[in-house]
Amino acid sequence: MWTNENRARYDRSKLRYPSDLTDAEWGFVGPLIPPAKRGGGKRRVNMREVVNGLMYVLSTGCQWRAIPKDFPPKSTVYGYFDLWTYDGTLERIHHVLYVMCREAEGREASPTAAVIDSQSVKNAEKEGANIDPHGYDAGKKIKGKKRHILVDTIGLLLHAVVHSADIQDRDGGILVLSTLFGKFPFLQKLFADGGYQGPQFREAQKNALPGLVREIVKRSDAAKGFEVLPRRWVVERTLSWLGRCHRLAKDWENLNRKALAFLHLASIRLMLRRLCNQS
Repeated sequence: MWTNENRARYDRSKLRYPSDLTDAEWGFVGPLIPPAKRGGGKRRVNMREVVNGLMYVLSTGCQWRAIPKDFPPKSTVYGYFDLWTYDGTLERIHHVLYVMCREAEGREASPTAAVIDSQSVKNAEKEGANIDPHGYDAGKKIKGKKRHILVDTIGLLLHAVVHSADIQDRDGGILVLSTLFGKFPFLQKLFADGGYQGPQFREAQKNALPGLVREIVKRSDAAKGFEVLPRRWVVERTLSWLGRCHRLAKDWENLNRKALAFLHLASIRLMLRRLCNQS
């Protein structure tokens, strides 16, 4: 039977690299790419190949100078990545695709419940004049950075912050909530683990989002071994999905904003495949 999933696999089998966008995926992304600036020369670079180059780096984790020659020059690919990181293009594309995914699932565009969690990633060898500081997560025994993510109840990324690993979950969670800036005004419920309990986080949460009700989901004291926890498994699954991208396996980026941009890019790839498998 010719299902949507089979059709998507067939389309992907015709690509040069598994990370390339299919025609259906490019149909979602292409119209969201900003046009060339007025007053300059005509844009000659193939923007689909630029996006494919970014997806290749994200998927394989290769160095910028190791991008295959059939993509645009690495300076062009990195230049657009740098530009879209600074001007907010990646975040805008992410938000538009997020709304499409919610509507495809038959849900309202803005969620009412969210789940928060963090992930510490090991530091990689770096060099350069400007490198954001890393830290040591004593609980996970990892030296590097920490990704703090907020997802909805179906596992789609709402918001994220990257910071040093020595910042505790409650402080990083405060940073996540305080930088939402009213993007999701209908949030009413927040599910979290025991790292987000206590008066300090509660007071900061009231200041950032007064109408938000927090629910701490704890592991049973009588449980032995692995246990699937209600709601919390959703955010852990999302971290696992994003972890399929080799660029996110370690903290390769010198700057936190570049690490955050790759996180958004990984979420964009996830949503594109979700949309195309449903269409």
